[in-house]
This record gives sequence, structure tokens and C-alpha cells, in this order.
Amino acid sequence: MGGFGGVIYCLRGVYLSACVRKAWDKDWHPWYYIRPVVSLFCGGISYLFLKAGLLVLEAQQNTEATNLGFLALAFIAGLNVDKFISKIEDVAQATWGIEKSRTARDSSK
Repeated sequence: MGGFGGVIYCLRGVYLSACVRKAWDKDWHPWYYIRPVVSLFCGGISYLFLKAGLLVLEAQQNTEATNLGFLALAFIAGLNVDKFISKIEDVAQATWGIEKSRTARDSSK
């Protein structure tokens, strides 16, 4: 699902750049190929974090719960990789005291 989120984000980017803004730039081609792969990995990581209990979707355990929440979070993680990585860094900082990456610190300014 993370990969689907990334593909949707890229297709929207192509549409906006080429059709709406009329500002297509070939320098961005690597991004359009790499983004879905990164989104796929982020979707998988979101699933691992949910299964490990490091991210929580519900306050109480539901024995009849489906994987829909996991899939929805994986899609969102793939759709917005930057925010997802920032949230994972927040969890790492709160849980283990790991400092945020320089990129995350610079983007918060």
C-alpha cells in the first residue's frame, strides 16, 4: 500500500508539473523513479512499527480488528514519506533518545 501511495503522489506530481504549472523539468526524473520505491519501503516500515507496538492506531485491543488500519497507515506513509520519516524520528527520539537527522532538524526551521 505504501508503494501505491508513492505512485499516486508521483502521478499527481507529473500532472501538476507538466499540465497545470507547465514547468516540466527533466532533472526531476530520478525522483519519479525513486519515490515509489522509497514509499514502498516506508509502507513496510510502518507495518513493522505497528506490529511491534511502537505506533498505535487504537487505545484498546480489538480481537476482531482487521489489517485495514495497517494498510491505511502504509498508504499514508507512502503518500507522504517526508512527514512519515519525521514522525518515526520523533518516536526514536522519545523512545531511545536518538537525535533527529540533520535533514529533519534543518527542515523544521
